[in-house]
Amino acid sequence: MTDAAPRAVPFPHASVRLGQASAFAPARDRMLHLARVYPIDRLLAVFRAAAGLDTRGAEPPGAWEGFGHPAEEPWGEHDYPGREAAQTANLLRGHYTGHFLSMLALAAAAEGDDELRSRVDELVAGLAEVQRAFAATGRYSHPGLLFATGEWQFARLEHLAPYGEIWAPYYTCHKLMAGLLDAYELAGNEQALDVVTAMAHWIAGRLEKLDHEHRQRMWSLYIAGEFGGMNETLARLSALVDEPRFLAAAQAFDQGDLLDAASSGRDILDGMHANQHLPQLVGYVREYELTGERRYLAAAIGVFDQIVPGRMYAHGGTGENELWGPPRTVGGDIGRRNAETCATYNLVKLAETLFAHTLEPRFLDYAERARQNHILGSRRAVDSDESPEVTYMFPVHAGALPEYDNVGTCCGGTGLENHVSHHAGIFFRDTGTPPGLWVARYTPAELHWDDRGVRVDIDQEHPFAEQVTLRVRPVADGPVRLAVHLRIPDWVAGAPEITVDGETVGAHPVPGGFVTIERTWRGDERIVLTLPAVLRSEPTIDDPALRGLRYGPHALVARDDSTTTLERAWAARRMPGGATRADVVDVGAALAAAGAVPIAGLRHEPVWNGSDERYHLYSRTVDRTIGFAGVETGVPARRRPDGTTLIDTLWAEPAPRDDADLLDRLVAVCRGGTAELLVSASEARAVIGAALDAGIGAGAGSRGSADAARRAREFIGALATTPDAAMPPTVDIVVSPAPAASGWFTASPTVEVRATGATGDRLRRELRIGDSPWRAADGPVVVDGEGVVRVEARAVDADGRSSVVGRELAIDTEPPRSEARVKQLGSAVEITLVATDDVSGVDGIRWEGEGTFWATFQEAFVRALTDREQVIEFAATDRAGNEEARHRLTLPPASKMDTIAIALTSAPDIARSENDS
Repeated sequence: MTDAAPRAVPFPHASVRLGQASAFAPARDRMLHLARVYPIDRLLAVFRAAAGLDTRGAEPPGAWEGFGHPAEEPWGEHDYPGREAAQTANLLRGHYTGHFLSMLALAAAAEGDDELRSRVDELVAGLAEVQRAFAATGRYSHPGLLFATGEWQFARLEHLAPYGEIWAPYYTCHKLMAGLLDAYELAGNEQALDVVTAMAHWIAGRLEKLDHEHRQRMWSLYIAGEFGGMNETLARLSALVDEPRFLAAAQAFDQGDLLDAASSGRDILDGMHANQHLPQLVGYVREYELTGERRYLAAAIGVFDQIVPGRMYAHGGTGENELWGPPRTVGGDIGRRNAETCATYNLVKLAETLFAHTLEPRFLDYAERARQNHILGSRRAVDSDESPEVTYMFPVHAGALPEYDNVGTCCGGTGLENHVSHHAGIFFRDTGTPPGLWVARYTPAELHWDDRGVRVDIDQEHPFAEQVTLRVRPVADGPVRLAVHLRIPDWVAGAPEITVDGETVGAHPVPGGFVTIERTWRGDERIVLTLPAVLRSEPTIDDPALRGLRYGPHALVARDDSTTTLERAWAARRMPGGATRADVVDVGAALAAAGAVPIAGLRHEPVWNGSDERYHLYSRTVDRTIGFAGVETGVPARRRPDGTTLIDTLWAEPAPRDDADLLDRLVAVCRGGTAELLVSASEARAVIGAALDAGIGAGAGSRGSADAARRAREFIGALATTPDAAMPPTVDIVVSPAPAASGWFTASPTVEVRATGATGDRLRRELRIGDSPWRAADGPVVVDGEGVVRVEARAVDADGRSSVVGRELAIDTEPPRSEARVKQLGSAVEITLVATDDVSGVDGIRWEGEGTFWATFQEAFVRALTDREQVIEFAATDRAGNEEARHRLTLPPASKMDTIAIALTSAPDIARSENDS
């Protein structure tokens, strides 16, 4: 070890128990049920079949976990017949078993359950039997091999075979090794350590034969070179068994371009497969701990900072169709398959690992958001004996549906672990002397810290309650001196309060920080935290008009069957201090009583409630009149030449913090607005009068509010004798339909010029598109252009007063064009998919066929011919969200290759675009 050890560590799983009142408890209980009833023989079936052992009549789990092609053999590295002759399928099989083993070990430790521990033992014994059977053949490079497709995939990767011919063999290897390590460390299974140690020697032997440059080429291969967290597991095992060879093997997985870029602050993530790279970052932190090389930690922090918040959706997810988009792009990277759950699983692990080294609360702020919303919400609220019922993608487009089920997929595997681990990340302990306690999340739970002789309980009436109680109880003889570090979440509004046995703590807690209480704990002392929460409307980082709603740590979604972006006047609901007004006074009480709260006429629910209904995580703010704090004045929000309005001035940073600030800002805005001819004197009086009539500044009990109200009344009085200036017309450009979530219009938009004059005179409405001359605009006009089109509207009254407003519309109405280039390889074909798009650009190409799934493809792949016809469907998607009609590539049976040509036909009946449901 080095001096790079973490400064805090999580408690053992057996030390923390989630309370039944926790919002996380139902998901945990449902997954524990699956852990107890799912047949172990099904998890071993693919391994036993590969080793020539009796499968005991068990079927594999399904989906990606199948037996493979009937003619497939468990080839060794040298006797693989080549891609021209090999008949392969389900090439990732075995990974799900590794995840299931981790789930069983986690659950056995957390629940103290001997039945679950016996299931761990049964599964490990079965895998050990398979490893021995492989070794007995003498067919493989090392007796430690444990795999379900033979060793040929590793050999083919070393020859740089693409995804499609192989499928991420080291990824599967990692899941197995991680499961075995968990079985040893969490469930005390000694046999698991023997099996995983033999596997590590096998892997080290393979990697030691390759030079650095060759390994870099392997790891750069899209998905084929994906290796999960192999570096983490090997580093972990190296420390456990004191074997330097395993640390060297861990470092053989270092991906140089990512390490160099991230550790120096360069962002190279655009277009990279998110979950191909996130697990290795956790491994880099482990390598840092063992080597002391600072660049490992710097790289992990660097990538995290490039994702959060710049590529993070409101529920904590990241990526579109498994890939990262451009930097600081969230609204502009919303497609139809955002937020792979595997990626969030690994990003949470990374965040909590980085907190352990830095003690920076921002990492816990992310972990709380992601655990509470994406991870908890990834579990459907149903019971199942067969399926983990978890999401693959947790998309964020308008009218989305979560992708539940996922037996046998990567996210099905991480989902198994997620929901028996909800107790993790609540408590940490110092690694110094004496160790202190860090409380990272607030949900009902209990900690048994035997080394310090302390029990800590967290109680909360319901998940939306502002008050949390911690009971610190020495369980050994005598008092205990202990520092308790309490996280004050970044979402806390106003001043949090902390008391110990009713006495206020003298600290000054700040949201996004910690408060430390160090004292001698003598009995059953109670810490009571009051963490005020408000409803917030949070903008995406690249599109301030696209907003998500959050109450405390809870992301709220609107339930609505529409599949286009909802529009709401969010500025009119904005409150001082960053809050947003709901349709009820007490948002937390409404959520606790009904599980939902009405906001702007829509039912909003926590995104984590496991519902199957359509949802809207985001909506667009559209305010055409001046409103604030739930007060609607009816006064037009006229635009300046730059497109801004008095609303933008009202909420300019630093935004009003309280009623007094709001009243003073309103007076200043109206005073300036009359000078700019954006409001008349009577309209200004109406705006200020509406604020006073609504009680803003009244009854607040502070001299500041009373003084602000007095100044507001004085301003109204000063305007009483001021005649209304002749106001220029109010003009606006109304565009329909709404753009896709990407911000692009995927159908030619129609624009309409709307204008009103202060005197009611008839107005001349005009429109200019691009560089064209002004023309009359007395009705809707279709904008036929492609790309970014500038549209300007002008309104002129009878006296020649005019107003001009402009908008830029990003328009891409045509889908990309793709084609398949096919090369015959005897009894297999090599397929290359290519696409072009001259407007918004190609986002990706997706394909699916028997035994595969609808997912992004970037490189050539190989498909073996079988004894029957195969159909592969593919389509390209552009950055705007257009998806072309699926094409069908028909592969004939191998026996008819010489007589039947490969046909490429359009499949328009299953085409879909960003605006489809």
